[in-house]
Amino acid sequence: MQLRDMNSIDTVACVGAGVIGGGWAAYFLAKGLRVRVWDPSPDAADKLTRLIDNAWPALTELGLAPGADATAWTVHTDLAEALDGVGFVQESAPEVLEMKQRLLADIAAAAPADAVIASSTSGYGMTEMAVETPDVGAARLVVGHPFNPPYLIPLVEVVGGERTDVAAVEWAARWYDEIGKSVIRMDREVPGFIANRLQEALWREALHMVESGEATVEQIDRSITDGPGLRWPLQGPMLTFHLAGGEGGMAHMLDHFGPSLKSPWTRLDAPELTRELRDDVVAGCDEEAAGRSITDLVRARDASIIAVRKAVAAVRETYPTPGEQDGAR
Repeated sequence: MQLRDMNSIDTVACVGAGVIGGGWAAYFLAKGLRVRVWDPSPDAADKLTRLIDNAWPALTELGLAPGADATAWTVHTDLAEALDGVGFVQESAPEVLEMKQRLLADIAAAAPADAVIASSTSGYGMTEMAVETPDVGAARLVVGHPFNPPYLIPLVEVVGGERTDVAAVEWAARWYDEIGKSVIRMDREVPGFIANRLQEALWREALHMVESGEATVEQIDRSITDGPGLRWPLQGPMLTFHLAGGEGGMAHMLDHFGPSLKSPWTRLDAPELTRELRDDVVAGCDEEAAGRSITDLVRARDASIIAVRKAVAAVRETYPTPGEQDGAR
């Protein structure tokens, strides 16, 4: 398979200009790339303008690439026009399987034959999304799953489908790495990928506690932000439990506490999303927001993420991991 020399790429396409697609567009712009955006919504340009304007101060603080231009984007309603000549495509359409199946087939037919096409899907596997795409196009389809907001959170999970050429997966992993992302190159398709599986387990437990009246929305959020969340940016949940085992490490944790965890692991299914539970969660978020607008909350979130990333980067320079000591990302 002949794929584009990534060093020659100066223009990319974002298919979909919602929160995720717009976030990707802002990130690509900050890396000095030109961006063509396809979105059929009549207000797509206005929404994208606001998103980029809100994201640009944070991206500027993190550091812009030479030539980065917040205005180097165009919006198109014709898909072929948006994809003409681009070196990479990031699809971020709504999470509707049939829509993604049709759209990815259309993208594969219209995009340059040497351009890798990545989907921002948060749960679907590429095997099921590529069913309408002929083999020659499906070979270039990969999942490039970001975390919101993609212009600030570095994680991208990369995995192909059954008909994806391994060269396309490797190319995508290198591409994201080259533009400053932290890449997990997954060995196989996993429903919900890795990060979402963990996040959704936490969310399920939170919804159960709200439903049963065991905790409020504000209490649940504070339990993470002022508790285990402070430990996770550097070491994650597994090394956190490894340290909790003292000198015995993870072996002690599993041998000592493992049997008692069987009940929490198995006692809960996903709660039914009743109207009452929905309204309770919404009301709890409104109460915690305390009159702050979404824009206010986004700015506070972005400032916090930047501060955490800078602090963790400084710690990693002092205490590098074995891979970082060797110069690896």
